[in-house]
Amino acid sequence: MSVLLEARQVVKRYDGSDLSTPALAGVDVRVERGEFVAVMGPSGCGKSTMLNILAGLDRPTDGEVWFEGRRIDRLGETELAKLRRRRIGFVFQSFNLLPTLSVAENVELPLLLVGQRRGTARRTAAALLDDLGVAERRWAAPGRLSGGQQQRVALARALANDPDLVLADEPTGNLDSGSTRDVLGLLRAAHRRGRTLLVATHDARVAAAADRLLRMSDGRIVAGRVLDDARPVSLPFDGDPRP
Repeated sequence: MSVLLEARQVVKRYDGSDLSTPALAGVDVRVERGEFVAVMGPSGCGKSTMLNILAGLDRPTDGEVWFEGRRIDRLGETELAKLRRRRIGFVFQSFNLLPTLSVAENVELPLLLVGQRRGTARRTAAALLDDLGVAERRWAAPGRLSGGQQQRVALARALANDPDLVLADEPTGNLDSGSTRDVLGLLRAAHRRGRTLLVATHDARVAAAADRLLRMSDGRIVAGRVLDDARPVSLPFDGDPRP
């Protein structure tokens, strides 16, 4: 497999924060195309900050972020927006659905932003919503849906443009056990279709579905292992257990 996403010594400090305790303190991560990687760690350890930077939603204070051999942390906002729209899907813990748009319109939006015709976007959105079991709510406002239904819509939106990479921040964090099983099944299905997944989670069931598990603490990757091999592996560079 080839490397799709890479972070090299990424540091993130926020204005006004204690400079001695950065949100990220030198993170190294390498994700290969087609992998399903889970990231676990206590609240506040830097998981969300790392995902935001890897997705181009935020910029590091120091370090480098590479996507398919191209350094993206130095791209302008317009180039970053194009990359996110076409190549990267993001599932937010808080869903981030637009309340003034219907469910279908939320899923259609990323397709329209890359220039698809409205009819084509509508058919793609309808097929995704049908696959995810929420087609009957496609004209509802997001606020009329349950948390599990909203997360399914958020996942449909992230998958709409068939991105190479899907990043998900606690995708089951607000869900009951039944909805968690459903969303986990959707993530597995996306992975089987060849999508690369990087998922921050507290849920052991989500982590167990991954190919590889990384653990974070205090803004650093501190451990990692391949999940079909119970032996912990050392992390001299980035948690990639391959030699």
